[in-house]
Amino acid sequence: MLKARESVRSLPAYQSPLVARPGLRLDLNENTAGCSPQVLARLRELTVNDVGYYREREPIEALMASHLGLDSTEVLLTNGADEGIHLFAETFLDPGDEALLVVPTFVTFETSIAATGARIVNVPCEANFGFPLERLTAGINPRTRLIAIANPNNPTGTVVSGETLAEIARRAPDAAVLIDEAYFEYYGKTMLGSWRRGLPNLFVARTFSKAFGMAGLRVGVLAGNAEHVDQIRRVTTPFNVNAVALACLPAALADAGYVREYVEQVRRGREQVRRELARWNVSCCPSEAAFLLANIGPSHEAFVRKMDARGVLVHDRSLDYGCEGWVRISIGKTEHTARLIEALGEVLPEIGATCWRDEEISRLVAPPN
Repeated sequence: MLKARESVRSLPAYQSPLVARPGLRLDLNENTAGCSPQVLARLRELTVNDVGYYREREPIEALMASHLGLDSTEVLLTNGADEGIHLFAETFLDPGDEALLVVPTFVTFETSIAATGARIVNVPCEANFGFPLERLTAGINPRTRLIAIANPNNPTGTVVSGETLAEIARRAPDAAVLIDEAYFEYYGKTMLGSWRRGLPNLFVARTFSKAFGMAGLRVGVLAGNAEHVDQIRRVTTPFNVNAVALACLPAALADAGYVREYVEQVRRGREQVRRELARWNVSCCPSEAAFLLANIGPSHEAFVRKMDARGVLVHDRSLDYGCEGWVRISIGKTEHTARLIEALGEVLPEIGATCWRDEEISRLVAPPN
């Protein structure tokens, strides 16, 4: 009987949540408005040959590099950011190496690292999901070959300053440091180009699945020092990004206004939902991403079930480290935020949440005598 590598056999099987999921999808951080109309127009123009022939990614990589203000040798297009993370781990890890992760964080980090046979060292976050810089750097040793950090983090939405990320890369010069900026458009701060400023071991991953609304096309980008990106390129298959995604990417990059407008809707909606949750005495993590992580408490399962019954899907993250009772709620376009708030107003009292009365709110915010 054939046997897979032990590090692969020990991985949990991924269970897709995509079967029989009618309703407003606020559980996977997708763009609820979909992609730009310009992307749809380009899709409709595709010919038989566009689909039937292999398409090289290099010309589109050059366009992407220009968009990011980089050289094409510093950029690699990938089949979604997930593949970029997988290639990153395959390039820089051997069995027995160590990789550091601050938990809770993006699950793909763990899967991609574990498949290589490397040892994962989980560093728990601080109280209130604060970033544990000293504990993380204390874990760096000669076996440390990779550190991966999502910024903003998923599932919390919390962020780490650029100075802190640079300090980590400086303290681990022999480790590849990956900053996953999947929610960059909502945060606005980046580590792109850090390898040109004395941090050659630092890399950035981006995706077009979130703000750009192209999750179904599967396209991402990995950027870093040209010499190191060339090493990653060597383990990448020649036609890893599908022809449809490559054909549509220029249209997506050209419609900056569409992304900007959607991001503004999400930012406004995020604050509206935060206020609504606070009205019911439900706290949230401070988020710079396209979602909120809400502390629902012991009734989290009932909350998810009742929201589902009203056609609003949210993601229970109770199995993540330190997240018992916490539920992640994606924020979408304005009309979807209104629907979400309506559902929250119905479900929260059903699970025992108490709404602040106007006079109580006034007393709480009244200035002292």
